[in-house]
Amino acid sequence: MNQQELQERTKWFAVEVIRLVEALPKTQTAEVLGKQLLRSATSVAANYRAACRGRSRAEFVSKINVVEEEADESEFWLELLVEANVVARERVLGLLKEADELTAIFVATGRTAKQKR
Repeated sequence: MNQQELQERTKWFAVEVIRLVEALPKTQTAEVLGKQLLRSATSVAANYRAACRGRSRAEFVSKINVVEEEADESEFWLELLVEANVVARERVLGLLKEADELTAIFVATGRTAKQKR
């Protein structure tokens, strides 16, 4: 997967999370968890884009580490939404899988970039 495809994939993830959050029930719990998820998922796409524009390998590695953390955090908030019975697991299975895959991709990307220093 090349840089452009990964930028599109992270943007798709962010847009799908936006759609999910907009559809959540209007409860205090859903609002709080939804905002947290929204921040972390959109951060994945924004920080990956910033990493691709990094001026140095060190800057790239730093941003990729943020992307990895935000992807993992997004998975956490999705899990919490399910476990708090705010949303059915079936509704977010694709997003959970995508968050897990993105986390794995960025862990590997970070390792590779650090080894090339």
